[in-house]
Amino acid sequence: MVDSHAGARLPLAGILLCLLALFLFSALDATAKYLSAFLAVPLLVWARYLVQLLLMLLGVAPRLGSSILLTRRPGLMALRGVTLAGVTLLGQMALTTLPLAETTALVFVAPLLVALLAGPLLHERVGLRTWLATLAGFCGVLLIARPDGSLSPAGVACALGAALFYAAYQLLTRKLVASEPPLRLLFHTALFGTLALTPLLPLHWDGRLPSLGQGLLIVSLGVYGGVGHFLLIRALQRTPASLLSPLLYVQLVWATLLGWLVFAQLPDALTLAGMLVIGAAGLSLAVGSRPGSLPG
Repeated sequence: MVDSHAGARLPLAGILLCLLALFLFSALDATAKYLSAFLAVPLLVWARYLVQLLLMLLGVAPRLGSSILLTRRPGLMALRGVTLAGVTLLGQMALTTLPLAETTALVFVAPLLVALLAGPLLHERVGLRTWLATLAGFCGVLLIARPDGSLSPAGVACALGAALFYAAYQLLTRKLVASEPPLRLLFHTALFGTLALTPLLPLHWDGRLPSLGQGLLIVSLGVYGGVGHFLLIRALQRTPASLLSPLLYVQLVWATLLGWLVFAQLPDALTLAGMLVIGAAGLSLAVGSRPGSLPG
């Protein structure tokens, strides 16, 4: 006999996994923001990818063997990994001067950029709704980064640069997801993120070692990132991407809560309005888009 509740449980499980993954991503950002007061950002980003790579080598690679490494499109896989490393590096540089919620909101301009760039790069139709949502999203950016506001221009530039890299990462994911399994994508992300950032170490490490507490927090960066992406993959295996896509904007809520609880930072009224506009613009695209895949 078929369990009539099985179909209902699977989407719910996927939704819960997605929400937990988004919380872990916000926890990663909050932890990195705290650590950036003591350690150089490139060191933190490198450690985040190295820990994720080690977790995959120990926990996933023995089961999948060489199939986790072999790919028919090594160039695109490498480029995808480097773009996500750029997202993390610029995003964490932005966090050194910007509050957590505002940084997250600015990076979430990326889906709007993807919607615009998917036309010329992926030959997808860009309709009126996409143009209106993108225009609304950039109005939201202006509300957050208004000239008379208190946000650092350099921090805003880093956050928007992270959004641009994130858009490129999502576009590359769309091209690769049809031929590459999720765990291979996740492994190559960690591998090329580590390789891309390793040359920066001599420029930013002064020889000092972190304290035990700082070391544990540094390790947690890779755990948050690796486990978060793994949970997102598992969520996609249980729930259609078209249902999960609107939930991604819950990360704005997590970021606001953690920014308040950890750093005692809350957005002002205009900034909050800008965040809501960006979220609403992205939601309008996510709800109205055809089923697809989320980046992982």
